[in-house]
Amino acid sequence: MATFSTLGLNPAILQALTDLGFSEPTPIQEKSIPHILGSTQDLIAFAQTGTGKTAAFSLPIIQNIDEQSRTVQALVLCPTRELCLQISRDIETFTKHLSHIGVVAVYGGDPIYKQLQAIRKGPQIIVGTPGRVADFVRKGKVDFSTLKYAVLDEADEMLNMGFKEELDEILAGTPKEKQTLLFSATMPKTVDRIAKTYMRNPLEISVASRNEGAANVSHIYYQSQPHDRYHVLRRIVDMHTDMYGIVFCRTRRECKELVVKLAADNYAVETIHGELSQTEREQVMDRFRKQQTRILIATDVAARGIDVKELTHIINYSLPDQLENYVHRSGRTGRAGHDGISIALIGKRELRSIQTLERQMSVSFKRGTIPTGEEVCKQQLSLLVEKVQAVDINKHPLDAYLTDVYKQLEHLDRETIIKHFISLEFHRFLAFYHNSKDLNDSDASFSRGSSSGYALEGNTAKTLKVNLGRKDQFQVPDLFGLFNRHRTLKGSKVGKIKIQDAFTLFEVDETLVPEVFTCFNRAHFKQRKVVVQEGSPIKSYGGSGRGDGGRSSGSQFGRSRRSSGGTSRGNFKQKRK
Repeated sequence: MATFSTLGLNPAILQALTDLGFSEPTPIQEKSIPHILGSTQDLIAFAQTGTGKTAAFSLPIIQNIDEQSRTVQALVLCPTRELCLQISRDIETFTKHLSHIGVVAVYGGDPIYKQLQAIRKGPQIIVGTPGRVADFVRKGKVDFSTLKYAVLDEADEMLNMGFKEELDEILAGTPKEKQTLLFSATMPKTVDRIAKTYMRNPLEISVASRNEGAANVSHIYYQSQPHDRYHVLRRIVDMHTDMYGIVFCRTRRECKELVVKLAADNYAVETIHGELSQTEREQVMDRFRKQQTRILIATDVAARGIDVKELTHIINYSLPDQLENYVHRSGRTGRAGHDGISIALIGKRELRSIQTLERQMSVSFKRGTIPTGEEVCKQQLSLLVEKVQAVDINKHPLDAYLTDVYKQLEHLDRETIIKHFISLEFHRFLAFYHNSKDLNDSDASFSRGSSSGYALEGNTAKTLKVNLGRKDQFQVPDLFGLFNRHRTLKGSKVGKIKIQDAFTLFEVDETLVPEVFTCFNRAHFKQRKVVVQEGSPIKSYGGSGRGDGGRSSGSQFGRSRRSSGGTSRGNFKQKRK
């Protein structure tokens, strides 16, 4: 197994790495460092976000810097202020035992005169965003004639942000004999063009396939009606009590609206977007890194450069417009060997996008079941009990008050005191989730197979009757919700369904009947006990399919169909005859 000492790095750099607790390189570092140390050949490196790309290019560059020369020898270009600051801080840490190497970060949103003063002091390394660096080039404020290295970090995102002209302008003014290093998580055609224009016979190395997601990140999608998306988000956040993550929105406006809603509902959230000043941005990120805020709402552009290794979840409140952005989003979790979860909140129309991501990223999405209100309350109540059990009792200050407390509560028994306590501490969740509806979208298949409709036929269909109907506000999605609560029934095929005033009839395969009886008869719907029994066969009706007021539909589980002839078998779109 390789170590940093076997890669050829000098003692001063090795000591800095030891101080940081690093001894073994990541795969991208193991492949990149020896090449940059010993070759002038250009390099294209593919690696997911969070795999140590900064050290992969900066450590060998630092070693090859001429400390006695106060000229700019390395330029690192990156898409955002946050990433610019992060890279420059990392390089400062790596050079802590090399006092004659200087690094300067230049980016928009910070006073120009301060950055110019720092450049005049003669740093060997400049880390910058394309806009600010190009501005300095036009004004003749920076000299790249002695440049040895040009690094394009997250080159794909710089192009996505519209920096092609700035990159052209900057790179055109650098020496042809320099070594160009391109690091990216994805490789769209635009980056290919940059490589062909500004790189000479580059070596390509990779620790992942082009446009491929990280292996230790699980991908889950939750499907609902579009108007329920915010409530789905709340349930997922409330269900995952240990969540520390980023919620991605497509636009700045959506970010603002979402953070206002969540804050109004008493969630500790903040947002980061392009309108924040650099000071505001740094303050938000400082609180997030300290986990004073556990949920950050962000746009793709604003989140570039966020380097937080412990993130447990990424939530795509809106899917990005481009595949590459999903790769970058999901790469924010599952870092440093930890597992991560990337969640997508979608409507029926976005299933195609999920299938495209699966095909092009070589990952598998699982469909998640949106938790019921009852499940969320149980999870939150369990967390509350754990906190009560774990609290450190400061006995002596309490003793002076306990006598009066005991007297005030002596007329209450143990069970009543617990009920009062739970009601006091748990009121918000109980009030919000009481009688909450099932948010799972019934209009899409819960099966990963064929998208065609399904109707049970022949002698295998068995009709069951459940004691819930229209007067209980029981609908087809609620029936699917009862199935979805149980692992052994999830994905089951359901035939015709007929909802009456006081009960509902539905068809299942006869092999499922014992399991349906067992699971349903233990369930409750809006605090009413569910009772299931055998029912009479469902008749088909012409016209609207309503007949005596019921509704029947043939479907695969999760795909409800309004019948126009009793047992219509529609797909997502009805086929024209």
